[in-house]
Amino acid sequence: MRILLWHVHGSWTTAFVQGNHDYVVPVTPSRDADGLGRARTWTWPASVRERTPEQLAHDDVDVVVLQRMPELDLVARWMGRRPGRDLPAVYLEHNAPEPHPTASVHPLAAHADIPIVHVSGFNATYWDNGRATTHIIEHGVVDPGPLYSGELPRAAAVINEPVRRGRMVGADLLSVIGRQAPVDLFGQGAPHLAGVTGHDDVPQHALHRQLARRRVYLHPYRWTSLGLALVEAMHLALPVVALAATEVVEAVPPDAGVVSTHVERLVAGVTYFLHEPEAARAAGLAARDAALRRYGLTRFLDDWDRVLKEVMG
Repeated sequence: MRILLWHVHGSWTTAFVQGNHDYVVPVTPSRDADGLGRARTWTWPASVRERTPEQLAHDDVDVVVLQRMPELDLVARWMGRRPGRDLPAVYLEHNAPEPHPTASVHPLAAHADIPIVHVSGFNATYWDNGRATTHIIEHGVVDPGPLYSGELPRAAAVINEPVRRGRMVGADLLSVIGRQAPVDLFGQGAPHLAGVTGHDDVPQHALHRQLARRRVYLHPYRWTSLGLALVEAMHLALPVVALAATEVVEAVPPDAGVVSTHVERLVAGVTYFLHEPEAARAAGLAARDAALRRYGLTRFLDDWDRVLKEVMG
């Protein structure tokens, strides 16, 4: 199978391109959002090949995985084929509904020719999908292994652009928790806050080992799809302290950490694991076991093969 997709989310794509197919990613001279090309901070197999818009005009692909609405127009302009009509297509929806959790109509709700694939049951249930066929394919990740040492009695969080994204990603909660327990924040634009040390220069290949040295993983997001960083932290065997929002309540079992809507319980959970390394290690092993069972790479790739073959007829 020859699959066209854009490089939108590096971690998700890294898992997706591990399948037994050929993958085509657009590349533009400026490597902008319409053509990032191959990843530079993730490891992708040789089966992922870059194609310019000019090359795509003469390329033959079997199916396209759309991830942004402008891509429908790009396919039509660059390839002369209309997704869903002239070219089998699915639309991968990464995000929870915006701007409203119950009143948001998906942009493809009126389309019966392009199925929507949601990354969580929460997203599928809360989006108004209209006439569109919907599928749920939960995340899968390349297993980094149980790297957890927990040698540093600090919490770790991963949030890109926390200042811009603010309350949506729980950036305000970091300071609340950080005033009572030390937190290391990793991600683009990670600031230094009260009790929070920002790390915005950690390359992707080193991030897993840095996370694994911290005692507990903190996930303060209020409104987002299930973050891949959380799933990866669970694979690393970190215990989890998370705000009970969106898909988190399905992903993190009780023995893997603390999940609550009460900030004081999150503070207590972080503090407990920082001072009880054996309890942290036990919870982390439970988190890894849950992640391997639910978010394994084989299941993820099999689910995608099934949906893509169905779309292609």
